Amino acid sequence: MSDAMPDPYLAAGARTSPEMRREAVRRRVAESGFVRVDVLAGEFGVSIMTVHRDLDELEERGFLRKVRGGATSAPTATFHGDLPHRMQAEQVEKQALAVAALADEVYAGQVVALDDSTTALALARLLPEKAPLTVVTHFLPVVRALAGRAGVEIIGLGGRYDPAYDSFLGQATAEAAADLRTDLLVMSTTAVTDGVCYIQSQDTVITRRALIASAARTVALVDHTKFTKRALHRLVELSTLDRVLVDSATSPAVVSGLRARGARIDIVALP
Repeated sequence: MSDAMPDPYLAAGARTSPEMRREAVRRRVAESGFVRVDVLAGEFGVSIMTVHRDLDELEERGFLRKVRGGATSAPTATFHGDLPHRMQAEQVEKQALAVAALADEVYAGQVVALDDSTTALALARLLPEKAPLTVVTHFLPVVRALAGRAGVEIIGLGGRYDPAYDSFLGQATAEAAADLRTDLLVMSTTAVTDGVCYIQSQDTVITRRALIASAARTVALVDHTKFTKRALHRLVELSTLDRVLVDSATSPAVVSGLRARGARIDIVALP
């Protein structure tokens, strides 16, 4: 990766505006994958302590992860990557799960809720095949994917916009979800440990629990990598959901363990 500053305009503005500096730092880390603290301090003409404060703020927002000596936008054991990384990760698995969910769970005339997972986004791109449908979501990439598609009505859940997730999250979004009754929620999760879904953001938990409560049927799409990751906040036990689809690369021991806990698991073959 190049060590050149990727955005001269932001670089200049960052000298006087802390928010512009943080935005420039975010872009710098996202484009390089990893940047050292001392390099950032030199590029922006600020102290190392200021860089640490900027990185703390950006980590709190979910844009990056602080690691020894710097910051990374790539996934770690407890950070599932920024949104561009998530968009690119496990595309084959997500597509297979989405195709299976479309075939078995989606019917014309339904009201379908989608969370802000990139796995649900894979399904969103297929939904026009089953139109007419109403789609409820708080994830802007889903809105963009379906905007203007014939036979698809979109209901957007508002609230506080979180740029790290490109979605609306938190109590106001949850309240908007609670006012609706959907036929189907298709969701995913950051990690699964001992049969329990975990999420890195508390605001995501608040929003997703409201979506689960307002859906007549809830289906989780969980690729095999979720069983090796960790996240901070407990979301829901898989056994309480109506159905869980996992891909065929998931360990048989994991599948048998989930079934022993009462989860209704179906395995989707990968191409």
